[in-house]
Amino acid sequence: MFVRTVDYHTAGEPFRIVLEGLPPIPGDTVAERRAIALGSGGTATAPRPGELDTVRRLLVQEPRGHAGMYGGFLVPPDDDGAHLGVLFWHKDGYSTACGHGTIALGAWAVDSGLVAAPADGVAPVRIDVPSGRVTALVHRAGGRTVGVTFRNVPTRVAELKLPVETSRGVVEVAVAHSGACYASVPAAALGLAVEPAQLPELTAAGREIRAALAGSAAVANAADPRLSGVYGVILHDDLPAADGGVNQRNVTVFADGQIDRSPCGSGTSARLAVLAAEGRLAPGERLRHESIIGTVFDGRVLAGGDPLGAGVVTEVTGTAYRTGEHGFVLEAGDELAAGFLL
Repeated sequence: MFVRTVDYHTAGEPFRIVLEGLPPIPGDTVAERRAIALGSGGTATAPRPGELDTVRRLLVQEPRGHAGMYGGFLVPPDDDGAHLGVLFWHKDGYSTACGHGTIALGAWAVDSGLVAAPADGVAPVRIDVPSGRVTALVHRAGGRTVGVTFRNVPTRVAELKLPVETSRGVVEVAVAHSGACYASVPAAALGLAVEPAQLPELTAAGREIRAALAGSAAVANAADPRLSGVYGVILHDDLPAADGGVNQRNVTVFADGQIDRSPCGSGTSARLAVLAAEGRLAPGERLRHESIIGTVFDGRVLAGGDPLGAGVVTEVTGTAYRTGEHGFVLEAGDELAAGFLL
């Protein structure tokens, strides 16, 4: 087996784009292809084994990857209105949305020449993902990509103060659907702070809240049940205000205890909608969203829409950088096969 990739990082979070070595993936839409990748009766954290999943495990597991790896399989878009489609994957399966991955894909699509772009200005890259069509607005200056703005599908707030019982007491959790479902809670409500030294406790709290919300009506997506269920738990701290907007630091615990090194793209969309619903952020005002490693996304809510109704459109801006190009091989007789996780 031979698999060729190009790797990026977006604000510190890896994104591995698979260019060659995929088996055919049936389905008429990206959402259907994800369902097929999961397998009949499968879930986002327990996909059915198969040739495609062998490629995922090869790239995300040691010795070729690691438990924090993230990536995407390039697939055809749903129709001619988009430039490409993508199936997002991580160590536990296949996700419905990925903002940091969309930012990386936008940069790659322009830098590789797949999408034409001016030397100075903005090039839109339209991408079909399992939760719908998103756009990466690639900013160019002097012939270089200098930033990417991720325009997400509409984000809807399902709950602002949902009581959740934890081992640290009852906390009030906000739940928002932003292509994936996110629950967010102030870290201080759990007696914690978003600091690297407290990462084990933050991770445990995120996993506990995610498990407690399983089956809650707030995490169900009536429009598309395939998008139901908590994907990530965002633990956040308020920081001193920046430029009249909101300044927060967060860590997002997603899937089965995976940590987003970036401020989390679709999670930032969720926070934007929650802040708008709370009356803390007006359309056009800035959310400076910092990650646990200190990298930053800038976000804003566009005018129009209702976060407690049909949803609001959000934009999240960050940077992505290429880190390498790889040709991965699985040799016959390799006793570790597609690898392992510790």
